[in-house]
Amino acid sequence: MSKLTDVVEFRIANGYYAIDVQIAREIVEMMAITPIPRAPDYITGVINLRGEVTNIINLSRLIGLPESEASDSQKIIVLMPDASQGSNVGIIVDDVNSVMQVEEKDVEALGEGLSSDVTEYVKGIIKVKEDASDAMRLIIWVDMHKVLSQIIA
Repeated sequence: MSKLTDVVEFRIANGYYAIDVQIAREIVEMMAITPIPRAPDYITGVINLRGEVTNIINLSRLIGLPESEASDSQKIIVLMPDASQGSNVGIIVDDVNSVMQVEEKDVEALGEGLSSDVTEYVKGIIKVKEDASDAMRLIIWVDMHKVLSQIIA
């Protein structure tokens, strides 16, 4: 029997990505973000989420993806504090598609020959059957612990 893992699948630009559901505390609608002067460009600012100041990271800028225009479908995935070394952190995504179970057999490693700069932040490629045809949608499974460990001191 194949091991099951739950992930949150989301979209950034035209790509599909996922993170472990255990590190996602909640998903909230986009709201006003207060910019922080002189912050790195991937830090969009902060929000007040029910009385808690939460740092907001633009995930597409952080991991070098193309950015989309702001839209009504954008969401903030608020992460569990232990995922970000005790900080309140949320990531901006273009839309959240689903929470789904992934079987080990449906995950492939990134292709060989890619630099470790790319592969160290990716747990694997999740293959999801689209419909009755044999078409597969590929979802990049992002290792948020490793991504955040590079920016949170």
